[in-house]
Amino acid sequence: MKDQIITKKILNWYDLNKRSLPWRKNVSQSKKHYYTLVSEFMLQQTQVVTVIPYFNRFINKIPNLKKLSIIRDKELIKLWEGLGYYSRVRNLKKTAKIVISEYYGKIPNNYKDLISLPGIGNYTANAILAIAFNKSHIPLDGNIERVLKRYLYLKKDKEIQKDNLIKKTSIFGISSRASDYAQALMELGAMICKPKNPECSRCPIQKNCKSYKRKDFDLAKIVKKKKEKYFILKVYRKNQKYLLVKNTKFNFLKNLVIFPMEELSNPKNFNENLNFKMSNMNMNIKIQYLKNSKSFPSSCWFDKRKLNNYILPTFTKNVVKYLEKNQ
Repeated sequence: MKDQIITKKILNWYDLNKRSLPWRKNVSQSKKHYYTLVSEFMLQQTQVVTVIPYFNRFINKIPNLKKLSIIRDKELIKLWEGLGYYSRVRNLKKTAKIVISEYYGKIPNNYKDLISLPGIGNYTANAILAIAFNKSHIPLDGNIERVLKRYLYLKKDKEIQKDNLIKKTSIFGISSRASDYAQALMELGAMICKPKNPECSRCPIQKNCKSYKRKDFDLAKIVKKKKEKYFILKVYRKNQKYLLVKNTKFNFLKNLVIFPMEELSNPKNFNENLNFKMSNMNMNIKIQYLKNSKSFPSSCWFDKRKLNNYILPTFTKNVVKYLEKNQ
């Protein structure tokens, strides 16, 4: 009974407060399935406000799975440019090809088949099942995790382990409106139970929230130690052009265009020029200017004045900006 009360309160709040998002449009079932797939891939590690314009542009150019499965990689990457984590879009296309060839063009509606597709893990599979197929799954994203931790006042390491949090989602109950309910929980975390300064006065489940009762909203996290990495980034410049290479060497930015780089293991007295945070890696980069360019596989000279014409990761563009400011 208690679960039903929580469910009803959250859904009532959602009906009155949900945001108008492009992937929530009232469309046919096949489009809803496709919109959910694309949006969930985009929303992995990326905020809603960032994703909206990319989603609209993507759907406008690639309106269905069939077109996604056959679009040229160059055009596909260009549409994704700036969103980062490019393995997502490559996996999205691979998934589209598999769905077209092995599932008669229909996205699978069961966990086993979904989880077997490239780029789809536990969270994304559950999100697709709930949102696209109205199945009673609660996808544990960062927003729902935050609501759960505060509502139940979960602080200890064993309490905030992912497996335990997944079990604890049962506190939210289930609804025949599974699609709306999954999105309602996400929305509650995004709009009300925010990382900082949660708006408890607007929260539909404030009354039974243990963190609210204790007035303690700090969130316990399992700290992932960042890996310190050191690189020499080699700059070859000719007139108005820089030499760039296709990255087949490093796991980050795989198959994308970067400056020639060399990783160093625990160098002493390393004075970096640049620092980038990428996933769980802290990249310390020292710039090395070189005159005589040796032959690199899959290399090309890029005109710095026409950067927007090329498909380049944000990482590479930021290096160019640094070089132009510090030349």
